[in-house]
Amino acid sequence: MIVGVDEAGRGPVIGPMVVAGVAVDSDVALRQLNVRDSKKLSAERREALAPEIEKIVRFELVVIPAERIDAMRAEMSLNDFEARLFAEIIEKLHPETAYVDAADVDEIEFKRCVQRELPFAVEIVSQHNADVLFPVVSAASILAKVCRDREMRGIERTFGVPIGSGYASDPDTISFLERWIRETGALPPHTRASWDTARRLLAESRIRKLDEFGGD
Repeated sequence: MIVGVDEAGRGPVIGPMVVAGVAVDSDVALRQLNVRDSKKLSAERREALAPEIEKIVRFELVVIPAERIDAMRAEMSLNDFEARLFAEIIEKLHPETAYVDAADVDEIEFKRCVQRELPFAVEIVSQHNADVLFPVVSAASILAKVCRDREMRGIERTFGVPIGSGYASDPDTISFLERWIRETGALPPHTRASWDTARRLLAESRIRKLDEFGGD
């Protein structure tokens, strides 16, 4: 049995990270579905593929909320945390070989990090762009992305206003954060407080308040 593991949402300032693992005896059926890296597919195509993938594989999903990401980053690097999460998925699926999308610039070091977290021996194939190279990782990337998108829509419903994708490069996300901080003086729920973007926006808001106070 082989397993592919990938994540969605490593970098956003708002929302969870999702790690997915897909297990198959053969990737022929996944190739026939023409699975690809989730970033190269439209949201509609990902949504259509996800249930088809789930029919023909065993899979595991782990949703890691912003609060847990902040807590773990106080103890370890994001790469080490991701290696631990990948190992958690691999342990549940118990394959002979696991293909992982390397989070570290050093593919071999990421492989070692994952292996250290496992209680049994597994052949780990750790490569950059594994979600492009291996259909089993492509499938995992699709399930992770679809799950994260659904989580983000749920979070958006709780706020009742658009929050964008959660990435710092998204103007809708930054506008939402700036407005929330301006109105409440704090970060909204589901925000990664340890992220530089969150800290910067909070600091800028406090400086503006000081300037306004000084202007009076």
